[in-house]
Amino acid sequence: MNPSSTNTVKKKRTGALFGPGLMIAASFIGPGTITTAIVTGADFGFTLAWSVLFSIIATLVLQEMSVRLGLGAGLGLGEAMRRALENPVLRTLMIVLVVAAIGIGGAAYAGGDTTGTSLAVSAVAPVDLRIIVGAIIIAIFALLITGSYKIIERVLMVMVVILAVLFVITVFVVQPPIGDILKGIFVPSMPPGSALTAIALIGTTVVPYNVFLHASLVQENWANVPKETALKEARIDTVASISFGGLITLAVMATSFGALFMHGMSAETAEDLAVSLEPLLGEAATWVFALGLFAAGFTSALTGPLGAAYAITGMLGKSTDMKSPLFRAVWIAVLAVGAIIALTGFEPIQLIVIAQAANGLLLPIIAIFLLVTMNSKKVVGEHANGVWANIFGGAVTLIVIGIGSYQLADLLGLLPG
Repeated sequence: MNPSSTNTVKKKRTGALFGPGLMIAASFIGPGTITTAIVTGADFGFTLAWSVLFSIIATLVLQEMSVRLGLGAGLGLGEAMRRALENPVLRTLMIVLVVAAIGIGGAAYAGGDTTGTSLAVSAVAPVDLRIIVGAIIIAIFALLITGSYKIIERVLMVMVVILAVLFVITVFVVQPPIGDILKGIFVPSMPPGSALTAIALIGTTVVPYNVFLHASLVQENWANVPKETALKEARIDTVASISFGGLITLAVMATSFGALFMHGMSAETAEDLAVSLEPLLGEAATWVFALGLFAAGFTSALTGPLGAAYAITGMLGKSTDMKSPLFRAVWIAVLAVGAIIALTGFEPIQLIVIAQAANGLLLPIIAIFLLVTMNSKKVVGEHANGVWANIFGGAVTLIVIGIGSYQLADLLGLLPG
């Protein structure tokens, strides 16, 4: 092989330019995000759209730092945190927190995501729910067991495109007023009783395990690409893909705003919005939302176990290779618990409360750790934070601490009323 062909091979990405970023977008656009956006649009119109914009900006800030950690330092977040925590007691506490927030939480949410996906299918196909759950679990297992980044990436990209097409079409069908949409995005307001809803919109987008996931995914995709080229492409991917994910959330909210809020109707589930669109879409309304919820649920149910495996193996100082035995054991365990929850109909309330409390603690810690680490030239060298990165990172970190404190206070019943 001649030198020129060798250089060509070395510069080739493992997957697509818009790969890791779209996988992160696929992760946070789950049934919870879709349902929250629908209920928000029905209850408050587009007045809380600014919270989606903020959540996208916050996610971009955190994920961009995660990208620079992965490509600049060649470290996963779990590995970086483990190295930084030299005290064995602190390290053990952090491992417990990560397992509680991401491992247990991932399993509980995987069960919910799988159930949501199954209900979407059963809405249009008269098949026993347990059979659908089993088929979805088998499909996710088959994808993850390949250990192939490229295959997983392509499946998730297809799902995100399906989501985008479906919900953008519904916006054009409903035609909500553009002026109100723009005002809701760029003029923050907080109607009475909307505080928890705004926090829920932010919480479904700024997800702790995505920071672990992204630092590892960029290394998978740009492993053989020169560092500067990799960083440039990864930033383009991050900004475009996560913004695209935010647009999907806004499209769902806009549809709910136009179809429900403007007609004085409320919603508790996605099915409520589907019913309201039947006069406009006819029988296709059920199919549109079933397919949309399936895509949203499948992507979250797939990326949850994957993110948990990256986070936990990294924190334990073990290999994050997708084909390593421990990596597979972690995602199999998360997927198995999720399957049990989905198949038995068990309501994992306690697990979710534990996971939410742990997330309330973990996200601020991750934000602080990222900010400190990305200012260490010893770790990331020339890719350390500049002034603007620190300004934005510091602002997001302070807000995340506030949100985390609010969530914990709410879970502990410390809030008035």
